Amino acid sequence: MLKSLPTNPPLVSVVVPNFNYARYLRGRIDSILQQTFSNYEIILLDDASTDESVSVLEHYRNSPQVSQICINEKNTGSPFAQWLKGIQLSKGKYVWIAEADDLAEPTFLETCVELLESFKDSAFCYVGSKTIDETGEVSNKDVNHWGRRQKKEYACFDGKKFAEHNLYWKNYVMNASGVVFRREYALNLIHSPFQSMRYCGDWFFWFEMAMQGGVVEVYKNLNYFRMHASKVTQKSQKTGEGVIEDMQVLSLIEAQLPNISNYKKRLRRGLLYRKIKRGKHSEQREKELFAKMEDILNAHPSDYKLERCNQIFRLFLPMLITHKRDRL
Repeated sequence: MLKSLPTNPPLVSVVVPNFNYARYLRGRIDSILQQTFSNYEIILLDDASTDESVSVLEHYRNSPQVSQICINEKNTGSPFAQWLKGIQLSKGKYVWIAEADDLAEPTFLETCVELLESFKDSAFCYVGSKTIDETGEVSNKDVNHWGRRQKKEYACFDGKKFAEHNLYWKNYVMNASGVVFRREYALNLIHSPFQSMRYCGDWFFWFEMAMQGGVVEVYKNLNYFRMHASKVTQKSQKTGEGVIEDMQVLSLIEAQLPNISNYKKRLRRGLLYRKIKRGKHSEQREKELFAKMEDILNAHPSDYKLERCNQIFRLFLPMLITHKRDRL
């Protein structure tokens, strides 16, 4: 179910990956069509939905901005496989993965593209997000934690430093819908492990992108990230499967950052121990996850004790490293 592409490649390819989000699709696609920046194509993907998603997508088939509609007959089992499919179908210089259940301010694309065009070596540009619930109610919770950074409009960072000081600790790029990235760099990742992941593929994707070019951080909330019970990431934390992928990603990241100090590595493992302890798992599941940490990361319970002591001593030693202080 493909529709021929326009003759002249657009500057941006907007990829909308969907699975059973028919109730949000119209709002999402309309928020794309309302962008102040107009030089883009829309690629609509469906991963074998069982709701009314396909009929909603067909409603937009004749839209001049929609270049392709691709419906999978079988579910891929991974949202990141759909990301890669969209990237490979894209013709634009830049790609926006506009998740089907999220929304954007009309100036989102205009803001990101202008900055990416200004900083020629940048791998991606990401904006601030606000969370919304299933009804679209906007939360005032500070999910970006920028602090004094937001006194500026934006900042551009060396990608490798951003990877080492920010993305090593956690995925600060909280939602793909808030990012526009360079397609050329993304195509270098067609054999990356990210595509086979189920929970943390986005974290590793942004890390590998940052290792190729600069990162632009925009201190405006132009993206709306929907939080609801069906989110795969929320379910994964309950089962512990997401934490196991955390370990795997951390191992992959460390392989590309060989100069990280042993102390910093131990603090990072300590944070994973803390995450597991706070995960409300059964005693047996907790033991299994700790064993996984030892196997994948050569971690030890003393790493947790070190991280806890570090949190105390940081109050008296302002130069002591923490994940917050290390953040650019």
